[in-house]
Amino acid sequence: MGKRQNGRTRATPEPIRRTVGGGAAELVPDRERAHAWSLLIDGAPQSHVDLDDPAHLDFAYQRRLGHVIDLAAPPGRPLNVLHLGGGALTLARYAAATRPRSTQQVVELDTALVELVREHLPWDRTWRIKVRGGDARAGLAKVPQGWADLVIADVFSGARTPAHLTSTEFLAEVRQALRPDGLYAANVADGAPLAFLRSQIATVRSAFAYACAAADPAVLRGRRFGNVILVAADRELPVAELTRRVATDPHPGRVEHGRGLADFAGGAAAVTDATATASPAPPESVFR
Repeated sequence: MGKRQNGRTRATPEPIRRTVGGGAAELVPDRERAHAWSLLIDGAPQSHVDLDDPAHLDFAYQRRLGHVIDLAAPPGRPLNVLHLGGGALTLARYAAATRPRSTQQVVELDTALVELVREHLPWDRTWRIKVRGGDARAGLAKVPQGWADLVIADVFSGARTPAHLTSTEFLAEVRQALRPDGLYAANVADGAPLAFLRSQIATVRSAFAYACAAADPAVLRGRRFGNVILVAADRELPVAELTRRVATDPHPGRVEHGRGLADFAGGAAAVTDATATASPAPPESVFR
């Protein structure tokens, strides 16, 4: 079915399907935005990209990460950003569009996925985005000490965060890559009883002086499976402005920090490499 524009019918592109390292990838055209696409892996939504407007973030969790990018430094100042997990490079595109001259490194294990995105969702070659194939933690170890203003961890394998990206040892490597005033942000997915989320909050709080969590209130109450954005640093976080932005989102969320975040963690223990497990698999109903 086409859409009428200026009296003419615009043909809707067909979905693009390809097998990649992570499974069956599908690029699905957005019926509402002419040059926008969603990336799905084995039916699970991973990314959304608008080629005409790289500053458009369609998924709520990505908008929350977009707020972190916005608040990491004064408006417009270029950043050094390390993305662990690339997907369709939605957040790298956002940072490039909103903070021109930023220098970004993306580490993505699934090189076949990168080639699919490069072919069908190309990004501006003038943007300073370097994409490396490989494991996220191995790529992190290659980043010069103190290089990054911001590290974003958004890594999923089979809709689960790999265990080796959830530990205190992993966060010690993140801190090595960050500037002293740099920010760390991670996308964590969990559902009731939220044991994984609580352990990740405890792990982040053990590694950094300040931390907060942003999510849909229903997710924080354990009423549904969903994404939680953890933000941490060794400097005070822009909690007030982040709270305002998250609360006024088209899908309003809540920010927990300070004593409230500590209470939410509920005495959970920090995770080490020896005790780490992958995040729980989402129920099938999440993607229906």
